[in-house]
Amino acid sequence: MYSENNHLNNQLKIWMIVLLSMIILIILVGGLTRLTDSGLSITTWELFIGSLPPLTIEKWSEYFTLYKSIPEFKEQNYNMTLSEFKVIFWWEWAHRQLGRLIGLTVLIPMIYFTFKNGFWVLKKYGIIFFLVCLQGFIGWYMVSSGLIDRVDVSHYRLSIHLFTAFIILSIVFWKFLQLTNLRENQTTIRLYLIKFFILLIFFQLIIGAFVSGMDAGKIYNSWPMMGSSFFPDDSSYSEFLSLKVFNNPSIVQFLHRFLAYLIVIVYIYLLILAFKEKNKVLLKPVLIIGIFLLFQVGLGILTILSGVKIVYASLHQINSIFIILTTLYFLYISKYKEVTN
Repeated sequence: MYSENNHLNNQLKIWMIVLLSMIILIILVGGLTRLTDSGLSITTWELFIGSLPPLTIEKWSEYFTLYKSIPEFKEQNYNMTLSEFKVIFWWEWAHRQLGRLIGLTVLIPMIYFTFKNGFWVLKKYGIIFFLVCLQGFIGWYMVSSGLIDRVDVSHYRLSIHLFTAFIILSIVFWKFLQLTNLRENQTTIRLYLIKFFILLIFFQLIIGAFVSGMDAGKIYNSWPMMGSSFFPDDSSYSEFLSLKVFNNPSIVQFLHRFLAYLIVIVYIYLLILAFKEKNKVLLKPVLIIGIFLLFQVGLGILTILSGVKIVYASLHQINSIFIILTTLYFLYISKYKEVTN
């Protein structure tokens, strides 16, 4: 929470801003690692080793030999050269190093502030370190799913990995907001509506990870129709009665589109309520959310029409970060005002 100790508040805010920036960066790199099919290039966990990249031809050959033993190479990249392998290796290596660096960026300042200011720091910020460590385990859990019987990682495990990253991002940003002196603004917009909007966005992130994990964006490259119809013609509505529905790339892409439409409808309702408030402080973040949402829809359409061109897909993922952050900010400064007659 915000306190009168401005010096400590400023130090903690800098810590949170640095962490926030690093998490945004690792989400960007993680997305590019997936889009470039680089995530399985390092086939061992290397929890305490691997900080240094291969420095000799022998070490490069060792990594490449390990990669040659997995299905992705045998079934998909069997013509890959060592030079081509190095390209995908660097993406995964950079992703892992950023994860290690984020862990240290949480741990070292947390220890420092705890010793200097009290155990309350550990209690308040320890959850971030726990989740960062958990994310490392989830990352390897995800990678391990693609080393034996598959050419890609499990889209379920990929979604858990991405979801956890956004949870960490949200907690860090919320902690930052608590260190500011932003005041709450009374509104007649019920907070559960804003929370529902955020929930929809997080659900959309999960479905988006399914789309990415199954390369579902490459199936129907038309909009607004999926081929010649609104619902994919290679699927049926009866499939929704089975949990295996999430293994169908066509339906997963349909769900991603449908959720986007639902999010836009809920947003328009929020926007109307915000205009009725006539409160510029509250209206501004809602309008900013709308701008990011407009970009998101446009980038999503471009991603589909381009056959999942990396630049559009990456921008689509990064833009979702700003939608989340802006909506969290809007929630933070909003305080529901009970209307009485």
